[in-house]
Amino acid sequence: MSTGKSYFFIGIGGSGMMPLAMILAGQGACVAGSDRSLDQARLPAKFDQLRALGIGLFPQDGSGITSADQIVIASAAIEATVPDMIAAGRVGATQMSRAELLSSLFNAAPQAIGVAGTSGKSTVTGMIGWMLHALGRDPTVMNGAVMKNFAAPDAPFASALVGGGDLFVSEVDESDGSIALYRPAVAVLNNVSLDHKSLEELRALFADFIGRAGHAVVNIDNPDAAALAAALPADRVTSFSIERAADLQAIFIEEAPFGVTFMVTQDDLIVEVSLQVPGRHNVANALAAIGAARAAGVSLHDAAAALAGFAGLKRRFDLVGRAGDIAVIDDFGHNPDKIGATLDTLHAFPGRVLMLFQPHGYGPLKVMRHALVASLVERMAADDVLVLPDPVYHGGTVSRDVTSADIVADIAAAGRTAHHIALREDAAAFLVDQARAGDRIVVMGARDDTLSQLAADMVKALASRG
Repeated sequence: MSTGKSYFFIGIGGSGMMPLAMILAGQGACVAGSDRSLDQARLPAKFDQLRALGIGLFPQDGSGITSADQIVIASAAIEATVPDMIAAGRVGATQMSRAELLSSLFNAAPQAIGVAGTSGKSTVTGMIGWMLHALGRDPTVMNGAVMKNFAAPDAPFASALVGGGDLFVSEVDESDGSIALYRPAVAVLNNVSLDHKSLEELRALFADFIGRAGHAVVNIDNPDAAALAAALPADRVTSFSIERAADLQAIFIEEAPFGVTFMVTQDDLIVEVSLQVPGRHNVANALAAIGAARAAGVSLHDAAAALAGFAGLKRRFDLVGRAGDIAVIDDFGHNPDKIGATLDTLHAFPGRVLMLFQPHGYGPLKVMRHALVASLVERMAADDVLVLPDPVYHGGTVSRDVTSADIVADIAAAGRTAHHIALREDAAAFLVDQARAGDRIVVMGARDDTLSQLAADMVKALASRG
């Protein structure tokens, strides 16, 4: 549907924008874009990959938008005062949000699988995409994270896969309410928990999402998700669980530091699953992915066999390196559930945890404050150390009602060790100085791909200590 059309992405390097641009380019559209990071000479490898796909890149000064025939896509972070937005209005170009464009592609697919939930969307999307690809179903996959199975030295930012089959797999976002735009054949609901919106708003959005689907795959270990599933006809739902009886249930779970095995049961079948990613939360993610694959016509045995080849995602419990028996892990954890799952995975094995958590914005920090503090206080061990730099800020107006210093004060008051160090480079240096043999350092945060480089720099700094 996109062949012959001309698209311009404002913020093309964003985690939700880049894969969409890649898919359109792969389908034959003319694609161009701009980005603040490009103007600031940050993450050059990302923009090199876009250029290699034939995507034109322009400064974010309005120079790339010259025709009313262009379709201009703006990410949610782009303000009306950005020169490209002004140029789009001046030339009369059609303007769409990222979600409007993605949903139009998604809804046009003969068999669309949408993955929703507060946590785990990218991992489940990657798992489904890999299984369907490995089994020859040739899916198109839109992900918000880099899928290691599809990454290569000349394409390190493989957050999309362009296929020729009927299947379109995508994570769908509830944070801005745009989940309401999607009409899935198969809807996956991982969980319902506090992040960008109130629980009341989330329940309504997710209920409508799974209600529109031909079939829903739902995590009944999450009480809110279970309640939403219970409102649907039983023949339109596949439930999954690691704690109770369900259509898909995990039993005999055996964790390892960087992997996990379990048995999955469905009806009278029982099949072993071996994952290259760790943690009980990834067992739940795997059940979600298996449920979606089953709804797409894949056998339980084939799904389990293919899933064993899933290599994981960048920035999802991603081991960056080791130095002096100290491991450095790069992780996308940024809300109470994601951070809690990472800490649970780390604490399943011995060793102190040193955390650098960069909040992904002042707004989310305000919404999550109490739940975030409660999760950290509950999950941190007595000798763990947490450091918070200031939140991500790439410009624009923002209310700073709650800061990293406020979160640190709350956590310290509850008896855990936490420090506010405003500059993240200083925060990283502090943890490198504190680290000792057997420690695990984890760098957490969202909306900032340069955190991966920070983690790599910490490995080098640790190695240079001698």
